[in-house]
Amino acid sequence: MFLNLTDLSAEPLQSQIVRQVRAKILAGELKADGDLPSIRRLAREQHISVITVQRAYEGLEREGLIHSRRGKGFFVSKLSDLQKKSLAVERLKENLRSPIRAALSEGLDKDEIYKIIEALLREN
Repeated sequence: MFLNLTDLSAEPLQSQIVRQVRAKILAGELKADGDLPSIRRLAREQHISVITVQRAYEGLEREGLIHSRRGKGFFVSKLSDLQKKSLAVERLKENLRSPIRAALSEGLDKDEIYKIIEALLREN
């Protein structure tokens, strides 16, 4: 599994793992019941701590994105398209909540914020 991790980012390595694996699952790049690298293997491949990978996997497990089978390893959980969409919507809300509050507190009104978001969507 290819992950693009960097210790130069302000985002902790554990969060980078969670974010990138979540994105791969929600985009269908990692298929249901597909196996994930073992904690030790991923740590070795990425040159990071076993504890960092373990905590990332625990976070993904809490979100219901992966599950473990005793003695077998970690696997991608089966999620319906509706569940994937719901998780993506929740993540988007979490990620937008703070910037929207900041924009409102800095004097932008809702119409201005909508226009900015629409412009950003057109860029992508």
